[in-house]
Parts: sequence; structure tokens; C-alpha cells
Amino acid sequence: MNQVIHVQRPSLLRSSILVLTTLLLTLSSNQALANSPMTNSIRAHDAEKPNVILVMADDQGWGQTSYNNHPLLKTPNLDAMAANGLRFDRFYAAAPVCSPTRASVLTGRTNRRTGVESHGYALRLQEKTIAQAMQDAGYATGHFGKWHLNGMRGPGVPIFASDTHNPGSFGFQKWLSVTNFFDRDPVMSRAGEFEEFQGDSSEIIVDEAIKFIKANAQANKPSFTVIWYGTPHSPFMAAEADAKPFAHLDKNSQDQHGELVAMDRSIGTLRKALRDAGIADNTILWFTSDNGGLPKIKPNTVGGLRGFKGSVYEGGLRVPAIVEWPAKVKPRITKFPAVSMDIFPTIAEIVGLSDSSMLAKRDGMSLTKLFDQEITKRNKPIPFACLGKQAVIDDNIKLVHSGAKNKQKKQFELYDLSSDPNESNNLIEKKPELAKRMKQLMKEFDDSIEASVAGKDYVSGKLKDENPEPRFWTEVPAYAPYFEKWKDRPEYGSWIKKKLKSSGK
Repeated sequence: MNQVIHVQRPSLLRSSILVLTTLLLTLSSNQALANSPMTNSIRAHDAEKPNVILVMADDQGWGQTSYNNHPLLKTPNLDAMAANGLRFDRFYAAAPVCSPTRASVLTGRTNRRTGVESHGYALRLQEKTIAQAMQDAGYATGHFGKWHLNGMRGPGVPIFASDTHNPGSFGFQKWLSVTNFFDRDPVMSRAGEFEEFQGDSSEIIVDEAIKFIKANAQANKPSFTVIWYGTPHSPFMAAEADAKPFAHLDKNSQDQHGELVAMDRSIGTLRKALRDAGIADNTILWFTSDNGGLPKIKPNTVGGLRGFKGSVYEGGLRVPAIVEWPAKVKPRITKFPAVSMDIFPTIAEIVGLSDSSMLAKRDGMSLTKLFDQEITKRNKPIPFACLGKQAVIDDNIKLVHSGAKNKQKKQFELYDLSSDPNESNNLIEKKPELAKRMKQLMKEFDDSIEASVAGKDYVSGKLKDENPEPRFWTEVPAYAPYFEKWKDRPEYGSWIKKKLKSSGK
């Protein structure tokens, strides 16, 4: 636990006839409505507004759950959540690194449209976020954990209230956050007030999020909560007991798996808290990861898929994902291709947000129909662009472009994921017409995204010069007074010493 949310009156006969007629019409109308598909649609104005919790792991690969047959790791709480919810077999992070995917969750847009080119880039203040929309819809909004959308690089440090790109600037009324990844015994920022905690980082932020959720439930106010873990990102720091089952592995693999054990335990704590508070049935709990798994961790983190974090192959993009909503979601496994950009449009439909809550140019789609029936084909392609690499998925067909930063000659690769999920059979020469169509689709996305990069999606039609460039927090003068206090912390020490050495101190 950590230490430290006018008309003339008709005659009596006529009046009686009117009442009877009205009653009959009402009964007839209600029966018709009951038989209408609209009744079965998921709309907030048809029922009490659901609470919404978005949970995201940091660098957890597609293969790192026991429900996906990991040979060693046990994730009983994620398994239970998957058994009681909609488990995605093909869910994609919007990018193969963290900040871009987080931007896509908040905006429903592919990352480059939002200004988040890669990790450590700041989200443009001109963007419209799901937190802002939910707040406008009457929700209490809270962010807990990793932020990484304020242009800051390096291990996670607490965020200043004066930071122009803190979570509050994007619609979060309450926040306990750090700039980037964080580990055991973290120092965090509660809306600008720095606090030190003891224990596992996953359990700390879940405990804090639960306080926020319960306080609002007791006040009969729906809540929108974002929990972004720092697990299992390096450096790996697991409790001894959590790492012990993996003692036969190398130290990094032991601790990375140990971190996932604690994270899974925190999922169990969260789910139990929702049940204890009597709000589990009408709470949407959506779990996923920000990008694919890491290399050099044993056993394999991506379940045998090709590539890892940083790659636009399946291993770098396909991630675990589960939506649990007992009141509405029918438990099952879906192979429908979905992406983190779909989260905002889905929640928007459920809650009944206005179309203007999102920018007009968006890349995600609502998945509400998928909650109680299988959809056989995705009709909205998914674009990916990050680290100079590109890909586009059109249902089962995927085009990969190695990009200008690849040391090899620029090249295209074409795969049919329905028969070749490991991307081992390049069809680029064998399917020329299909390749031509996919290349045209990628070009159309390129043109559209470049217009967004130039600011054409905003009311002004141009960008405002307000986004900080990516920088390390050790280069930010406001953090210098903390160097002495933090220099012996394992996550900060080497960074601070390097900075002091370079400055001759």
C-alpha cells in the first residue's frame, strides 16, 4: 500500500377518451420501440451513464498473457477479465512506440495528425480529447500514471502544474502523473504537488484511481478514468516475491515478468473494487498496451509474431486488448481488426457525445456493434506512420513500407494476415493489382496526414507555435533544484550524474 477523489378544458367524456387514446398509443409505441433495433443499441440516454476506465500497459507484448498461452507467465486477473468480456485477437496500437499510441487514444486520430511524431513528442493543444468531451458530458475525469504527452524524455518525473501540456490541459480534472515510465517507490505529481510513494507502481496508481472512482460513485457522478502503467517498461524493478517464479531466467526477464505479475494483481484489485462498490456491471473497463513487446526478454514477448516494439510488423503493433462491460458486452473472442484510435469513437457513441467532440478528420471507428455480435469485415482501413516507417491494414491485407530511415533500399511488402499472421510470405510481386490498390490507399493516407500535420484540420487552418520540442527533463531548468535530492534514486541517478558531469559540476 502507498503512504501518502391554455387551452379550454374538454368535457369529462372527451377527457376520458383522450386519456384512453393516449394510453393506447403509448403502449403501442413502447411495444414498437421494444422490438426496434434502436432499443438494443448502446446509448447513454437509454440508461444510466456508464463509468469508463481505460487501462494501458507500457510495452506489454501480444504474447504476454496466459490466455494467449504464454509458457511461464500467469495472468489470472486478465484471464478472468477476458473470460467475462470481449477479448480481441487482433487489436493494434496506433504506433509501435508509446507517446503516439497515447495520443491516438485521446483523439481518435493517427498520431502524426496530432503532432506526436514519435516517443516524447507533445500533443498539440489544438487537438480535441476524449477527457475534454467526457468532462463536458458531466463526467469526473482523472489520469493516473504515465503521461508522456508533454514533450519530455527520460525516466518519468513528476509534472509541474505550470507545464502547459500537463494532463489538466487536456481535460483531466484530477491527475497523479509522471512524464514517462516509472517503477517501484515512485515520486509523482498530484496536479503539481510532488509526492513520494512506496510499493509497486502499478498497485499505487490503481489504489489512487480506486479512491477517485469510489468517491464519484458515492456522489452519484459518472467517472472517466485513465490508468496508464509504467509496467513492464525498462528498467525492470520487480518485488523479490513477484520475480521468484522466474528465477531460472536472466535478471531482466525475471524482473520484467515480475512486474507483469504485480500489474495483473492490480487488475484484480481494480475489478474487485468495482464489484464491492456495486458499479462493476455498468462500468466499461478497457485494457490494452501501448505497443508491441520487447526483444531480448525470454520467453518471447510477442507470441511468435514478427518484429518487436519499434517495428510496424505485427509484433510491434498487435497488443493484448479486452473490453469488459457486464451490462452490455457478450463474452467471447473476436478476430475483428481494431485499433487504439477506435476507443474514442466507441465511447463517444456509448455516452452520446456530440460529433463535434472530435475533430472531423479521424481515423478510428465505433466498435459498439461488436459488443454483442461478430462483424466479419472491417470497412475502414487503419494507417500507421511512425519512426519513418509506414503500414496500412485493410481488413486482412497489410502493406508495409520500410521507410526512408531504413538502411536498406526503400521497399514495399504485402501480406494476407488471414493466412499469414507471421508475415513470412511477401505477396508484393505475386499480387500486383492488390499491391497497386494498397499503395494508392497508403498514398491517400499520406496526403491526408500531411494536411493534418500542416494544421488544416483545425478551425484556424494552421498550427499555433505552442508545442515544445522533445527534450530531456535534465535540460529543463525547473528540475535542477531536485537533482541533489534525486541523484541517488535508481531511476534518476545516472541521468543526473551525466548532466552534472557535462555541466562541470
